[in-house]
Amino acid sequence: MGEEVSKQGPEKDELAPASPKRRREARRLLRAQYVYAAGLAAFAVLAVLAKANAYFAWDLSVANAVQSIRLPGMLRLMEFVSLAANGVNSWALVGATVLAFFVFRRRSEAFGLLLSAGGGSALNRVFKHLVARPRPSLDYVRVSGEWANESFPSGHVTFYVCFFGFLFFVAYALLPRASNVRRVACALAALPVLLVGLSRVYLGAHWPSDALGAYLFGGLWLAFSLDLYRRWKRRATFHTEEEVKEEVTGDG
Repeated sequence: MGEEVSKQGPEKDELAPASPKRRREARRLLRAQYVYAAGLAAFAVLAVLAKANAYFAWDLSVANAVQSIRLPGMLRLMEFVSLAANGVNSWALVGATVLAFFVFRRRSEAFGLLLSAGGGSALNRVFKHLVARPRPSLDYVRVSGEWANESFPSGHVTFYVCFFGFLFFVAYALLPRASNVRRVACALAALPVLLVGLSRVYLGAHWPSDALGAYLFGGLWLAFSLDLYRRWKRRATFHTEEEVKEEVTGDG
């Protein structure tokens, strides 16, 4: 009879209604999936249109409006904003940050950043090759440099979203709540992401739709990378169980 009771226990648990917390989590997950699907569809449509059009009418209007801004030091500021992803700077920045994560025994964060920034940049090159959209030219806008790669989506914007976006999430998740350090770190990570799209258009390196496509793609890849990062943390993929317990009970 004892065996019968023990067999009925799991069946009752399986038939028990989900808790309010589980239902809320399921609804949030469903909403996130809808948002992700909508973002993916928007990026796909924009990529197809960008392949068929060297630029859109609204690209020219927005680019001219942005480049008409005449503020002291504006050009230098926009060049400085873009500096982190120029040439090998992006890889040097990723390498230094990954090394810092390893020094502080944050291996999940190190591999998560590599996936987000490295994977995002690699896929960005693939989409650039597939879309093969030409860069803006002097016939339409002011151009402050020469760029050999294709235009859609913007590599700088993609890198900033995937790199600084990941750092924003790590700072928000690990630094002490309601602390000035957390606020400053999140602000410093968010500001480059907000400004880089403007800088690429102002410098004539990209059309506004190139920046928009990169924000969409970068956001999608960042969300995917953060989801894997959370799974790695829960399963202690790159840490021992003891290290995970130390991180949970530590300052972060």
